[in-house]
Amino acid sequence: MDPIKPLEHLALATPRESAKGYLSLHIGPYTQPVPHLLFTPLHYEPGYAYPLVVWLHGPGTDEGQLGRVMPKISLRNYVSIGVRGLQTPKSKSFRTLADAAKPRYDWPQEPEGIAEATQRVFRAIEFACAKRHIHPGRIFLAGSRSGGTMAFRIAFSEPSYFAGVISLGGPVPKGGALLRNFSKLGHLRVLLAVTRNCPYYPNCLVCEDLRFLHRAGPFEIMLREYPAGWHLSLSMLRDVDRWLMEQITQESPPSAK
Repeated sequence: MDPIKPLEHLALATPRESAKGYLSLHIGPYTQPVPHLLFTPLHYEPGYAYPLVVWLHGPGTDEGQLGRVMPKISLRNYVSIGVRGLQTPKSKSFRTLADAAKPRYDWPQEPEGIAEATQRVFRAIEFACAKRHIHPGRIFLAGSRSGGTMAFRIAFSEPSYFAGVISLGGPVPKGGALLRNFSKLGHLRVLLAVTRNCPYYPNCLVCEDLRFLHRAGPFEIMLREYPAGWHLSLSMLRDVDRWLMEQITQESPPSAK
């Protein structure tokens, strides 16, 4: 992966506020903020309604991955919020003792994990909208590997709230009434980024997922393939920026319902 040096001018906020909030979808009042990292673009203009990118990290990392990803996507174009996954059992193999002591976060696909992840995502959206000026019709859900899989599931389950979904190396989830809101998927746009011969997402599964997506609905699908060896490369993340800008600059962006 291309190294990133620390950038002092980035506005990265951690959750210190504990103000109560409400979300009209299906989440009741809460008093503790969801663990997150809020990214504010360079030269933020409060009068402009920004697109929001909700980032779901990959397995074994946390919301801090956003601070490494967004500088490669764009420093100016988007507000973004990284959401922490659920704590999961640790692997038996560790590189260092420090790794063994750290909690491990991921996005399990069990019903309880899906419900908790959905609540975390919508609470994070509510928090970002309260703190920054967000365009309600330009909210994109994105994730890496298991985060991309969860992004698919949440966006397909609640498509009215999202303009598009981005999965970087994350397979399409199966089961769990994924298409229960099939009639509302027409506006949703999909970016799926994969690498050749990836052990986490083999080519045969990519082809299977593409067939499923084409059968599932009339939404737009963009597939991008990169050289072998999985990592969040600079070219992949710059393509995310280009794809997002293409969706945003279209004549009639979808509006939240």
